[in-house]
Amino acid sequence: EGIIMAAAKKDDLKAKFEAAAVAAKKTKKKPDNATLLKLYSYYKQATEGDVKGERPGGFDFVGGAKHDAWSKLKGTSADDAMTSYIKQVEKLNRD
Repeated sequence: EGIIMAAAKKDDLKAKFEAAAVAAKKTKKKPDNATLLKLYSYYKQATEGDVKGERPGGFDFVGGAKHDAWSKLKGTSADDAMTSYIKQVEKLNRD
């Protein structure tokens, strides 16, 4: 079922998520910016919940993009965010 699923018990989402976080740093190819933003936002939603704080302004384009990506996930449960994160990492390791 993929590297991550094999690394964890079938129903232990948190363990799979933590394995995915490690695997994300060792993907076969470097993710593009859109994918990196997705990974960032799923990770933040899974670990911290809904977006907090003001959107960075000025010339902090990366901070603004991260904030926007995370805010799109408002209301997403931690479990759903973890599942999306895992799927995204597995896709990177498949391609």
